[in-house]
Amino acid sequence: MSLPTRQQISDAVGAFGWRLVLGAVYTEVLTPSMGDAVTAAAHAVEAAGSDASNHLSVDIRADRAVLRLQCAETRWVTERDIELAAAVTQALAARGFEMTTGGAVQALEIAIDALDIAAVRPFWKAVTGYEDELDSSDLNAGLVDPFGRGPAIWFQQMDAPRPQRNRIHLDIDVPHDVAQARVDAALAAGGTLLSDRQAPRFWVLADAEGNEACICTWQGRD
Repeated sequence: MSLPTRQQISDAVGAFGWRLVLGAVYTEVLTPSMGDAVTAAAHAVEAAGSDASNHLSVDIRADRAVLRLQCAETRWVTERDIELAAAVTQALAARGFEMTTGGAVQALEIAIDALDIAAVRPFWKAVTGYEDELDSSDLNAGLVDPFGRGPAIWFQQMDAPRPQRNRIHLDIDVPHDVAQARVDAALAAGGTLLSDRQAPRFWVLADAEGNEACICTWQGRD
């Protein structure tokens, strides 16, 4: 199966109010109550039809439903997910629901630096109860929550010990068009920009004590 590139996915769903974040596309449906969020979710499931269980997931909150599309088999956005994004958007818009790509659209990863990934990866898999990502033959391939609730974990190969810095950091994957605002907010909150050489793929930031975090987007990865 030929899968679309990140650029193709972003271009295809952007006009519908969806954003590509970490291998899935997301949108938020803002609602006045949790009951309305449930109703919006039901309409989304109806629009997705028989493909809902294999592509669509929904997080319902008091004031919104966060919709996520990704193929369960490929763990990537397929042409069918793009078609479903259009169908779901049309169904919800016809019923007067407001869609946005604001604050709840993001994904969190935990990055663990290791000299011997093969030695530490089984520990993290066991202690979290996580499963291998699709390409588990790659030691750098991440671990994922089988229930889709917790952050993904991935492993970064070190070439030498680095006792002067933290060995675990957070990657916050956000829509490409909100990344700079997130970086600016972190800097205004006392953070330091360590590197923007890879931007807009990612920015490396640190808190006041040097603990690192990265703001990441899909851009620059194809």
